[in-house]
Amino acid sequence: MSQELIISGSPHIHTRDSVDRRMWNVVIALLPALAVALWVFGLSALWITLLAVGACMATEWIIERYCFRRPCTLTNGSAIITGLLLAFNLPNILPWWMVIIGAVVAIGIGKMSFGGLGCNIWNPALVGRVFLLLSFPAAMTTWDPAVSSGLMQAVHTGASGVDAETGATLLATLKNSGHAIDMSRVDWLTLGIGDMNGSLGEVGSLAILIGLVWMLITRVITWHIPVAVLGSAALLSWATGANPGLELLAGGLMLGAVFMATDYVTSPMTHWGQIIYGVLIGVLTIIIRRWGAYPEGVSFAILLGNSVTPLINKYCRPRRFGMRKIRKEVAA
Repeated sequence: MSQELIISGSPHIHTRDSVDRRMWNVVIALLPALAVALWVFGLSALWITLLAVGACMATEWIIERYCFRRPCTLTNGSAIITGLLLAFNLPNILPWWMVIIGAVVAIGIGKMSFGGLGCNIWNPALVGRVFLLLSFPAAMTTWDPAVSSGLMQAVHTGASGVDAETGATLLATLKNSGHAIDMSRVDWLTLGIGDMNGSLGEVGSLAILIGLVWMLITRVITWHIPVAVLGSAALLSWATGANPGLELLAGGLMLGAVFMATDYVTSPMTHWGQIIYGVLIGVLTIIIRRWGAYPEGVSFAILLGNSVTPLINKYCRPRRFGMRKIRKEVAA
């Protein structure tokens, strides 16, 4: 008994995994969607992305340097992810100063006001996006008329039989037509590749799925939240007479389910909690799309899901080690 037993703080098991490693894997997963955005929108997409990422990084550095007076954490990649996701939720023709405002709100209010990485209660990029949508609704819902969309030019509304407006998004066309579209005129390959108008990150569903596969392979996320979000949205859209395929591939549902709803800090910890959380987001998204004022509802649904995450964690806690045996002994 001459040896001393030293108890150190957690973690007690060390692996190659780290916060930085996971964050940079998310950045890698976002690159295919960024490539599609550059292909569809051109240099304007690159400008919006660089501006959003640069403003997010600058805001985080300034707050850490002059407000918190602590070492810089830009190398972990979290500010870059916030900037990329914010850019993916913006039109390619949004004025530059609005992009900067959105980045400052996303980092300054959505993240750093709670203490920084790991402390925020809402997804920072969505906080910036919703702030811009409520503050500048016209600019946030105005799309580039110069973007050629073979898909939108081919689709006719089932209700009126008129062509979709030039520059309009597929979700807006679905909303105006009561979600009734002549499905025989929909080119699913074109829809998946991203030949349509919209925000930077909502035009390449197949590219987002490639990013999902990468994050599953590297174990950055599990399947529970994306499958719950997409599955519940597809089921409810089918039950309400809409086309599940269009609802999944149009708009930002795929982007939100894969990259924003899966945020570690703002999503539940247990698998059952993640499924409940994902179903809630999927159902709320379709409800807002069908009966709300906006043609898109993913951002609001995810923020509402973030808000109930503490409640879900409370009632979906993992079983404590040895608790079943203790309960049997107490019952006996």
